[in-house]
Formats: sequence, structure tokens, C-alpha cells
Amino acid sequence: MTAINATVPVLTADGGLVKYLREIRAFPVLSQEQEYMLAKRWQQHEDVEAAHQLVTSHLRLVAKMALGFRHYGLPLPDLISEGNLGLMRAVKKFDPDKGFRLATYAMWWIKAALHEYVLSSWSMVRLGTLSAHKKLFFNLRKVKSKLQIMEGGDLKEQDVERIAVELSVPASEVRLMNQRIAARDSSLNAPVAADIAMERQDLLVDESPDQETLLGEREERHLQNRWLAEGLKVLDRRELDILTERRLRSDPMTLEELGVRYGISRERVRQLENRAFTKLQSAVKAAAAA
Repeated sequence: MTAINATVPVLTADGGLVKYLREIRAFPVLSQEQEYMLAKRWQQHEDVEAAHQLVTSHLRLVAKMALGFRHYGLPLPDLISEGNLGLMRAVKKFDPDKGFRLATYAMWWIKAALHEYVLSSWSMVRLGTLSAHKKLFFNLRKVKSKLQIMEGGDLKEQDVERIAVELSVPASEVRLMNQRIAARDSSLNAPVAADIAMERQDLLVDESPDQETLLGEREERHLQNRWLAEGLKVLDRRELDILTERRLRSDPMTLEELGVRYGISRERVRQLENRAFTKLQSAVKAAAAA
């Protein structure tokens, strides 16, 4: 494929389209016999010169098909380039012994390449992966034109139903695809207006906390941890253990379990827990006030 690609005329975006179209008209149209012999040379011997002639003789076909996709708002040079890639894939896989011409076979590869390019370029959000979604994307505009439905905006409910019947798809999919097609991606760097030096991203609200808030929260957590550490020092060993197991663990022990550990009743454990918590609260308040 790389070897074939290197022999194709270069299409640039800097005003080279007219020159390119003029150059590809110079390549001769092959007869069926010439095409067959060249295809056999490529198939059997990977003759790059034979592949070159097969590709260049069909570049006009690619340009013609790419013109049919220009209404999607994509650069024509890019469409032609993608179509050329599809043509080269077709040449690589073409079997002349099947009995049909290369153009007939290549049209499907070119069209598939153009479809994929349009779908991938239309939106950063994929329009659908199923073949039915892709078919609806490319047929919706055609059917709207056929039914004389104006472009732009939301469809009327009766128009949605007409299109759904025409394409044999659910009305909900027609409605959603029409909205997706109408809502093209827009750059955040685009100006708000022609006479305003402000980009769209400047109007976005940052919901995350600012640096001042983050610093304040970090300092507050530091103080709270320090006060807690100071408050825990007023507890004796048993009170500290009970309070830790009951209030500071993600999976606290039960009163019964602590009663067994210390050989006391459940009620006595509860009393010690409440007393330890009260002492801790008083100590933390005193540390905060100091």
C-alpha cells in the first residue's frame, strides 16, 4: 500500500486542487484487456508500476465521487485524499478473474472510505456504530429533499413520521439523528461575536474550588487533626480504646464485644464511651480556643 501511495499525484490544501484535477485528467482510461493484464501483474508479482497505472487511471472516479460529499462541509481535498485511500485498498484486493471491472469494485471501497471520513469528522461524539445508524445519517438529507422538507431546526412530528416510514426506521431514531446532524461541534476558541475579543471558553464557569478555598480547607483539616490529637491525650488507655473502637473505626465493635474484652457489662461500656466522648469534646474546644 505504501508503494502504491508513493506513485499517486500529491493533493495539497494550499491551492493545489485545480492543478491536481488537471493532472489526473492526463492519465489514460484503460481498456478492459489492459486493466486485466495490469491487475494480474499486481496480483501475481506485486508489480508496483502496474498498480500505479490501475490507481491513476481511476483517480477521476474518486474526484467525481468525492464531489458528491462536498455538502457535508468538509474540505474537498481531504475528501479526495480519503477516497484515494479507498481506491488503493480496492486495487490491492481486486481479483480480475471475477469478471467485473475495477471501477465497479472500487466504487464500494471509495464510498466506504468517504463515509468513514465524514462520520469521523462530523463530530467528536460518535453518531452511531451500527450500519443502520450510518445509513440513516447519509440518507436523511436525501429523503428530506425528496419529501420537500426544509433543512435546519427540529422536524415537525408529521415529517418525522414520513421520514421514518420512508426509511423503515423508528421515528425516535429519525428525531435523534436530525438533532445530532444539526448540532455540529463548535470550537471553544471561536469568538463570541465578530466585534468582541472574547472566546467561548471565556464564558465557561469553572465549578472547581479556587486556590484560596483549597488552601483554607487544607489548613482547617490540619487544625482539626491537631485539636483531635490534643483532645485524645486527656483519655486514659481504656477510654481511648473504647472511643477508638466505637467512634473512629469504619467497622466499629459492638458494646457486647468490648464488654467481653474488658470483663464489664454492655451498659458499662456505653457509659465509658459517652464519658470519653464528652471529655474529648471539652478538650478539643479548649485546644481550639487556645
